[in-house]
Amino acid sequence: MQVVVQDIVTQYKRHGKGKVILLLHGWGDTGASWDSTAQSLAAQYDVVVPDLPGFGGTGQPKEAWSLSEYAVFVRDFLHKLGLSPYAIIGHSNGGAIAVRGIGQGHFTAEKLVLLASAGVRSPRASYGLNVIAKVGKIVASPLPRRVRSRLRTKLYAKAGSDLLVAEHMQETFKRIVRDDVRADAAYISTPTLLVYGDRDEQTPLSIAQQLEQAIEGSRLQVIAHAGHFLYVDAPKETLQL
Repeated sequence: MQVVVQDIVTQYKRHGKGKVILLLHGWGDTGASWDSTAQSLAAQYDVVVPDLPGFGGTGQPKEAWSLSEYAVFVRDFLHKLGLSPYAIIGHSNGGAIAVRGIGQGHFTAEKLVLLASAGVRSPRASYGLNVIAKVGKIVASPLPRRVRSRLRTKLYAKAGSDLLVAEHMQETFKRIVRDDVRADAAYISTPTLLVYGDRDEQTPLSIAQQLEQAIEGSRLQVIAHAGHFLYVDAPKETLQL
């Protein structure tokens, strides 16, 4: 299904009937990664799964966005469809968008679930930006194309795969990785569940603990032997929680 939000053609899926659950995917991902989870939840809920701008079947923003622009987009998407979510479930960057949106009052939900949520920034983010700058210099250098490609791939690998999977969104990525949500989290009174994998290297438990501390009354659950995509690594445990 498609709808136009902020002049952006937006792709989304909708499954089931009942109270509305909104699923927000992470950086470089699409709503398709939620397919199995959405089908399971659809037995009891009306599950809405958009592709966020710049990913999947949804158009790219004309300018670089931060978490704030994404949060306003989610607000407008919900308004366009006339939805008032019972729960919002955000994975990785989708969780950071949810924290920004609820914390700043752009939208509300009765329940918030953060799966391997990002949004707590560290010096590693600045390191990643320095790598992007080096990549840009390599691309513009007089080295042979094959050599440039090899060097570029090595630098991306050092900075993290998020840079490689969404090269068309680099300017937005630069803004996102500087955007910390801990101040927004402190304003959240929505009952919140945080679910993280103990083998997650992208959003480690240190991030989970800081968000749990910032969101009053929140609860952290850790899934053993699960990585960043814990709803893929441990689908039964994730769904049960």
